Amino acid sequence: MTQSARRRTFFIIFLLPTFLFFCLFTLYPIVKGVQISFFDWSGGTKEMDFIGLDNYKQLLRDPIVGTAVGNDYFLVVGKVIGIMLLATFFAVAVTRLNVWGKNVYRVLFFIPNVISVVVIGVLWRYVYNPNLGFLNSFLSLFTSERVQTAWLGEPHTAMMSLLWPSIWAGIGFYMILLVAAILSIPGELYEAADLDGASQWRQFLSVTLPLMWEQMKVSILHIVMTTLNGSFILVWIMTEGGPDNSTQVMGSYLYQMGFRQYHMGYAATIGVLILVLSLLTTIILQRVLKRETIEMA
Repeated sequence: MTQSARRRTFFIIFLLPTFLFFCLFTLYPIVKGVQISFFDWSGGTKEMDFIGLDNYKQLLRDPIVGTAVGNDYFLVVGKVIGIMLLATFFAVAVTRLNVWGKNVYRVLFFIPNVISVVVIGVLWRYVYNPNLGFLNSFLSLFTSERVQTAWLGEPHTAMMSLLWPSIWAGIGFYMILLVAAILSIPGELYEAADLDGASQWRQFLSVTLPLMWEQMKVSILHIVMTTLNGSFILVWIMTEGGPDNSTQVMGSYLYQMGFRQYHMGYAATIGVLILVLSLLTTIILQRVLKRETIEMA
């Protein structure tokens, strides 16, 4: 066997298990989900009735789907802006500024990322509790009457109330990523900027931000993908999609239709929608971020 053949055999042997797992746990569920979306099926051993595109027609007419998609992208935009601004600020603060206890702050900010999402949801439900919650108690200090706002019980406040714990839970992880990016920047660049009389703000704009932009791009893409595919848990723990379906996201609506109302075919159709929107959003975002990189260069 030639050296080239041995190399190919070596790579095939080590890549084959990964490829098989990918087919079994990623590719097969996607294909199966698309197949189920063309059937009327309540799950279990009940026979599947082929109905063609009826589930997709229902999807286009369902007003809750529009609400869910809008809520998902509201969380995407809010988390990208909130997390990236705060994570960048704290990352710069613990690396470039003379802040006491820098390592302590890194640990404290990362704590939410080692806590279960279920625990975070339960914790913030108590924060928003209209009678005993911390938020209403704090706001009552500035008013003559007791504040009893039902933050999770009103359609006009529920989604914004879900956004803050989502941001809070994500700051630490992305701050650590950005800290690593900043620490990899050669110190000679900052020394040269100091000699040129550049302020800390100018150093951030001209040195830190361009050289950490690649890590910021990865962070933005990760936030978008995890939000579109993983916002279900926090929403379900805190509101279960209510009140009046005002906080439904695609994941929670899929769960409700599939495992509460047993419309497995329609739930699979929602899953296909999540897949398509995730792919389109990722492709568009990659193109936009790539163009921004070229313009910065």
